[in-house]
Amino acid sequence: MRTSTLAPGVLTGLALVLGGAAFAAPTAQADIPACTNMVQQTGVGASAAVTAACTQGVHGDLQGCVAALTGAGVPGGAATGACRMAANPP
Repeated sequence: MRTSTLAPGVLTGLALVLGGAAFAAPTAQADIPACTNMVQQTGVGASAAVTAACTQGVHGDLQGCVAALTGAGVPGGAATGACRMAANPP
């Protein structure tokens, strides 16, 4: 294969791979607002501690998330629901 026909094919393939990576990138930030909104429905403000706890939930640390949210004053059932929302968005 000649270099003149190989280069456009390689560049096209690279563009498709990089473009696909942008669509497949995790959307962790989209899950944190769902978690913090659920917390706010209980009357607890969305503080830095709440955001940090929801971030733990996004990363799969449900026990740490629930413990941090209950420590911030969120009732147990709501904390569990918020952490599950962070880990498994609708």
